[in-house]
Amino acid sequence: MTEAKLDTDLIIAGGGLAGATLALALSRVAPDIRVTVVETVPLAPDALPGDYQPSYDARSTALAWGSRLVFEELGLWQSVSEFATPIRHIHVSDRGHFGATRLHAGDHDQEAMGYVVDNRWLGLCLMRALLDTGITWQAPAEVVGMQPTTEGVSVRVRKAEEEFELRGQCLVVADGGRSGLREKLGFVARTESYGQNALITNVTTSESHQFTAYERFTEAGPMALLPHGSPEQAGHRSALVWTLSDADLAEVLALSDDDKCRRLQDRFGWRVGRFTRIGECHHYPLKLTTVDESVRPGVVLVGNAAHALHPVAGQGFNLALRGLMTLVEQFRVASEQGTPLGSLSVLGEYQRLHWPDWQQTVRFSDSLVRLFGQQKAPVAGVRDAGLIGLDLVVGAKRWFARHAMGTGGRRPAITPGQSGQEAAQHEQ
Repeated sequence: MTEAKLDTDLIIAGGGLAGATLALALSRVAPDIRVTVVETVPLAPDALPGDYQPSYDARSTALAWGSRLVFEELGLWQSVSEFATPIRHIHVSDRGHFGATRLHAGDHDQEAMGYVVDNRWLGLCLMRALLDTGITWQAPAEVVGMQPTTEGVSVRVRKAEEEFELRGQCLVVADGGRSGLREKLGFVARTESYGQNALITNVTTSESHQFTAYERFTEAGPMALLPHGSPEQAGHRSALVWTLSDADLAEVLALSDDDKCRRLQDRFGWRVGRFTRIGECHHYPLKLTTVDESVRPGVVLVGNAAHALHPVAGQGFNLALRGLMTLVEQFRVASEQGTPLGSLSVLGEYQRLHWPDWQQTVRFSDSLVRLFGQQKAPVAGVRDAGLIGLDLVVGAKRWFARHAMGTGGRRPAITPGQSGQEAAQHEQ
C-alpha cells in the first residue's frame, strides 16, 4: 500500500489532546500505519515530569462515561483515573423558576455519569503512553502548508528557522483551528457568536459537592459547576464555567477575590454552601464554530478544528473523541484493504458515519444555550414544564442521560481483525 517515496503514511498537525489521542489509537488499532505528529511541544522522556502534582488553578475537561470507555479500549484509563473526579449526579436548574431535573449514575447502573480531569494530567498520560509507541514526533515544529500529490499530500513543515516537506497519504488537522491552517487549506468555518464570554476558574465551597455537577441557567447566561479533586472522597473544590456579558466580565475581573465570590454566590445560589475561594480566572468569547465539510481529498479536520461548542454542556471533547475513533476505524479498514488513507472514499465514509452524532450533539448543545437564554414568560413556562417533565418521565430522562453520558451517538469499538461487515452487524 505504502509507496517507498513516502516519508510517512499519516501526518497529524497538532499533538494536543485530539492529535495525541488519534496517534495513540492508531498505534493500538492499526500499528502498520506510519504516523508522524507535528507539534510545538517536544515529546521526550526528559521533557515529561516524573511525578504529577495537582494544581488548584489547573484547567480541566469533563469526560463523559462514553469517553472513559474509549480510554479503556486504548489502555489509558487506569492511569487517567488516578486523578479523575467522578460525576455521580447531575442537577439541572433554571434560576428563579421551579423547573429542575436530576440525574443519578446509580439509576443507570453506572459508577459515574462522567469525570473531571485536569488537562495537564490527561495530556501527561497520553504523552507517557506515546513514548512506548513507534509514533514519530516532529517538534517543536508546525505545519504551514499542504499540496496534493499523486501519492497523497506534500506537507510543508517549519522547524526552527528551516522548512522541509513531509510526503504522506493524508493530513489530519488537529491544531484546534487557531493557527489558521484550516483556512489556509481552503476550509470555510461558520461562526455564530453567543454575545457572551466564558470565565473559567476553580472554586472552593463550604459544603461538599458530593460528586454533583450543576448546570444552572440564569437570566445572565448558563453556569456549570463540576466536582473536582479527590476521586474517592467528596471534597469542596469544583471547576466553574461562568457565562458573562462583556460588561459583566469586565466588572467581575476588576473585583477582589472576596467580591468575586459574593458576586458568584448571588448568581449561583447556596446549593453547595458559601463560596470561600476562587482561583485564577481565564476567559474567552463564546462562539459556535462549525465546518459543514470537514474532509477533502488528502485532508481531514478533527477536534476543535472541526467544531467549537458552548462549554456549559461539556460536549466538545467528548464529541471529538467519538469522531476520532470513527476515523481510526476507517483508516484501519483502508490500510487492510490497500486503499490510500487520504482517498475521498475513506474520508467521506468517516464523515458519513460521524455526521449524525455531530449534528445531534451540536443541536443539543446549542438548543440548551438558546432555550435557557430566553427570559420571556411563555418560554420560561414551557422550559419549566420541560425540566419537570424530564425529572418525571423515565423515557425522556433516559434520553437526556444518554446525551450527558456521551453514549447516545457512540459507535461500538472495533478490534483489530474485525471486518467492516462484522462491525455493521455488531452495531445493529
